[in-house]
Amino acid sequence: MQEKDSDAVRDQLKRRKRIARIKSTLIFMIVGWIVLSMVLIGCLFARVIALERRVGKLAKAQSAGDAASDAPDRADMTEQNESVAAGQAENDTEGDNAANELFAWEPVVPPAVGISEEENLAEEGDVHRVYLTFDDGPSEVTISVLDTLKQYGVKATFFVTGSESEESKAIYKRIVEEGHTLGMHSYSNKYSQLYQSEESFEQDFHALRDYLFEVTGVESRYYRFPGGSSNQISNVPMEYCIHYLNENNVVYYDWNVSAGDAAAAYTPEEMIANVTEDVARYKTSVVLLHDSADKTATAEMTGPLIEALFAMNAQILPIDEQSDVIQYVKSDSVEVQK
Repeated sequence: MQEKDSDAVRDQLKRRKRIARIKSTLIFMIVGWIVLSMVLIGCLFARVIALERRVGKLAKAQSAGDAASDAPDRADMTEQNESVAAGQAENDTEGDNAANELFAWEPVVPPAVGISEEENLAEEGDVHRVYLTFDDGPSEVTISVLDTLKQYGVKATFFVTGSESEESKAIYKRIVEEGHTLGMHSYSNKYSQLYQSEESFEQDFHALRDYLFEVTGVESRYYRFPGGSSNQISNVPMEYCIHYLNENNVVYYDWNVSAGDAAAAYTPEEMIANVTEDVARYKTSVVLLHDSADKTATAEMTGPLIEALFAMNAQILPIDEQSDVIQYVKSDSVEVQK
């Protein structure tokens, strides 16, 4: 009996020691975490103070630079930093004059100007005019789309790129022969080439326009900018590109309705819903679609889309001189004396 009591006492002592070790460990961990947190907070606080001081110094330097310069244009800050205070104002003025000369042009009258969002909103009883536009062809998908359009007796607009294959030449001719509108979408459709410089844009434009005329006998008068007229990718100011098209009597079109087929994120049924829901909002709808080789879903949904638009009593038309123009950046907005 005494032996059992001794064993129980020993077990109890062992449990107490284990509990004591656990408590010590927990206390050590908590204290360590608190100390580490305090160290981190101290480091962050010191970092914030250092950054505040640095910002203060930069602000003072900026104020001093502004006071030393008579020209307020922030685009000239590089010249200001490199110039001595005595010659700063003169250098800034010369830089501004050079920039104005670089982008100056004689204003021209645009061949057409985009309508406003407000005046295009449909009211009850308005007819919905719909312009189906296809970008990035020609390809096998273009042929399928053309077959469907012919089946339904519908005319559309194709903003094409440049391709010198015999198959592509046949597609260009078919677009024209079957009464569709032949538009331009740049020769290369490569942003880095097209928008590299003013000269590259001009060369690309004439290369495609001349080539299409050589193949079809039609001098295209319609253009769609890759990325749209308000894109932020171009190295060339879009104002320059717009003015250049105005000079060449070419109308550019953006879009106010998109099927969403560019990223293949939608099913054909969803793309049709995307179009019809927006078409219902407008008197004039320019619908963005794509007919590059990988857009087989677009080819499949073209027929059902036409049927859905017919069910809305919409008029499906090709772009022509009578069409209302949809533009993000209005063509007359750049024709201001610089």
